[in-house]
Amino acid sequence: MSIEIERKFLVKNNSFLADSFQKKYIKQGFLNTDKHRTVRIRISDDTGYITIKGITNETGMSRFEWEKKISIDEANQLLTLCEDTPIEKHRYLLKNDSFVFEVDVFVGANNGLIIAEIELSSEKDHFSKPEWLGKEVTGETKYYNSMLSKTPYNKW
Repeated sequence: MSIEIERKFLVKNNSFLADSFQKKYIKQGFLNTDKHRTVRIRISDDTGYITIKGITNETGMSRFEWEKKISIDEANQLLTLCEDTPIEKHRYLLKNDSFVFEVDVFVGANNGLIIAEIELSSEKDHFSKPEWLGKEVTGETKYYNSMLSKTPYNKW
């Protein structure tokens, strides 16, 4: 159990690809998208996870998060019970000083959307902003994966 502190940004272009040190394919769905308790099932490459997230605080940066590894078979079975549209994306990891940006390039119903997230140890942490980083969308609920599964980017 922990508190997740992150900021989200749109991405202006694909120049981040040159600095990526890892790429993963992620498929996920939501068993519950209530804003007080989101329950997510995720397959990241060959590992399954179940994650529970609490309500976001007033800044939009922090919330409770609990995650546990589960088997691929369990994850696939639970994905069949998930709400609405599954989220599919390629995640690129990029070092930024002592932090790591996760850049998600969405495919499927959210194709065309690229979002960068950076996890921080404090809401007051400062980090350098790469030239490819665009508008900050921290706390804008339409960019939450749970909302993208209900109202995909291609329906905006």
